[in-house]
Amino acid sequence: MTSLTASLARGALTSPFKRAGRPDATLPPDRLTRPAAPVAPGPLAAYGRICGFTASGALPLTYPHVLAFPLTMRLMTGRAFPLPVLGLVHTWIEITPHRAVQPTEPLELTVYAQELSSHRRGTEVTMTTEARVGGELVWESRSGYLSRHRRATPDNAPGGRATPGGPPGRATVGQSPATAPPAADALPARAEWRLPGDLGRRYGAVSGDRNPIHLHPLTARPFGFPRAIAHGMWTVARCLAEAGDPAGIRSVRAEFKAPVPLPATVTYAADAPGKTFELRNASGRVHLSGTASRKAS
Repeated sequence: MTSLTASLARGALTSPFKRAGRPDATLPPDRLTRPAAPVAPGPLAAYGRICGFTASGALPLTYPHVLAFPLTMRLMTGRAFPLPVLGLVHTWIEITPHRAVQPTEPLELTVYAQELSSHRRGTEVTMTTEARVGGELVWESRSGYLSRHRRATPDNAPGGRATPGGPPGRATVGQSPATAPPAADALPARAEWRLPGDLGRRYGAVSGDRNPIHLHPLTARPFGFPRAIAHGMWTVARCLAEAGDPAGIRSVRAEFKAPVPLPATVTYAADAPGKTFELRNASGRVHLSGTASRKAS
């Protein structure tokens, strides 16, 4: 994870010199690639344990994202990337597994910035990750990262297409919507998890994502969080691990609605087919909502 640490340090140095929302902003054309290599068994086993995946043989659906994250950070902290990486908020992710991937298969990873779009709270960049085995595309994902700033021209998207503020209901980290008990027609609860205060440090050690907002209250407070918050990618992974049947998933989309302050007690809720799921707290606040497209049985 040395390259990821270096990228985080570079991001801290370059972010003050970048200004989000510039009308002439463009994305770098670079496509960063990690040469094909098998997955290291030790880190994979540690990831499976902390996220709750069973040892099914195939890679967890979210693991290629973790493997490619150093590439993503290297691209986003480069000089040509128009948004400051400090303060970027991961707002959503879409994952499409084209087939099951075995840990012993040499996995080639590619990351590139796909587009900039206007968001009601600033500018959003879509990052794409692709995984290949022997030239075959076996897995891909798209992620949205929001740079919050005051919008100068609400109708124009810098460097890309205009969008009217993104999907309805999308919230960003730091937003505090009103809470209420789950409605009568809310998704039924399937499991309750007690998340320890050191979850962010433990997941950060496994994933390499040591963003200070996840590590400790003292490092989270300068960014506006009184307590450390859970990694969004941990919440997605934990929900997918609980849902089971990874081979039956055609695609999955998750939206990060609100941060999970640590420690916390949260409820995983899902419909019977496992096509719709969410993570919420006791007062009904939804932290994550997701949908999964499943293969016909």
